[in-house]
Amino acid sequence: MTYTPTTDAEHRSDLDEPVQLLTPAGERRRDPRLDEWADDLDLDALRGLYRDMTLARRVDAEGVALQRQGQLGLWAPAQGQEAIQVASARACRADDFLFPSYREHGVLLVRGAAPADLVLSWRGEVASTYDPAELRVAPPQIIIGAQTLHAVGYAMGIQRDGADQVAVAYFGDGATSQGDVNEAMVFAASFSAPVVFVCSNNHWAISEPVTVQAAHPIAGRAPGFGIPSMRVDGNDAIACTAAMRWALDHARSGGGPVFLEAVTYRMGPHTTSDDPSRYRSNDEVDRWRAKDPLARLEALLRAEDAFDDAFRADVDADALSYTTQMRSAAIDAVSAPPLSVLDHVYAEPHSGLDEQRRRFSAYLDGFGDDDGGAR
Repeated sequence: MTYTPTTDAEHRSDLDEPVQLLTPAGERRRDPRLDEWADDLDLDALRGLYRDMTLARRVDAEGVALQRQGQLGLWAPAQGQEAIQVASARACRADDFLFPSYREHGVLLVRGAAPADLVLSWRGEVASTYDPAELRVAPPQIIIGAQTLHAVGYAMGIQRDGADQVAVAYFGDGATSQGDVNEAMVFAASFSAPVVFVCSNNHWAISEPVTVQAAHPIAGRAPGFGIPSMRVDGNDAIACTAAMRWALDHARSGGGPVFLEAVTYRMGPHTTSDDPSRYRSNDEVDRWRAKDPLARLEALLRAEDAFDDAFRADVDADALSYTTQMRSAAIDAVSAPPLSVLDHVYAEPHSGLDEQRRRFSAYLDGFGDDDGGAR
């Protein structure tokens, strides 16, 4: 049976409870909407999900540590959101093009990002650390929601090429209040663009709770644009895989855009410049800690005798190797001369740029030799 969610607002009750295939206790559940999209996930596939999710969590912890130690200018923590990031990216085809926000570290990892790719832009050394054409991932977008427009434009290009790739846009619950996201959905629906919108509802848009901007489930907004949607447990790697597979198939087969709301939680701060204790309680965090995506998948694997000390050691070794290289990339980075910030701004030199260079150089000269003469 193929699940086809309705776009009729009178059936919005279908979106109230997130679809779940793996409980917080690690018990496998059945659901007619997603069963066919998850039944082929064997133990090897689940172990692969666990490995990638563990790597994503360890990378996140390393990013926070590097920022605290002055090696990075900023970091956007993603602890607690590993399931939707890893599962959705693994469900994609290699030639699908993904458009992440600044928090999708797990997506970059699944796509093969090198350790240096995770830190050099946060250190301010480069504008983009990898070749988007190689990873099939756009540079992470800082402007809230802008990547949804990019994804829809790319998807419309896919249509004109007569190809069957899918564009995927990642964003948070706060972005759904931005005009860009709503405009992207209008265009996607109007042109039946092959794009999947993945909204990670982590309950907090910086310090504003999702209840301030959404009185009803966010997935319920998409049907108003004519876009089918599903609300899924974003801490359930199995359900996230199945929902993404369904969404990709729908978009790839000519059905047009799909909207997924992954209900998850940001365990850490919005960024390393944020103090979440000022706006949320420890009790709330503890409630969500009990729904941890890694713990529930580990519980399932242990129940199936597919998780032992050897597997744990192997995963830990992979994570240590990656994060060690990540740390070395940050610490060993050589900063470019300050004036190089004006390089590659325009294709051709012009007098306005020359004047900016002259003024910036004069500003730097005001520091004497303290800047080491790196110009």
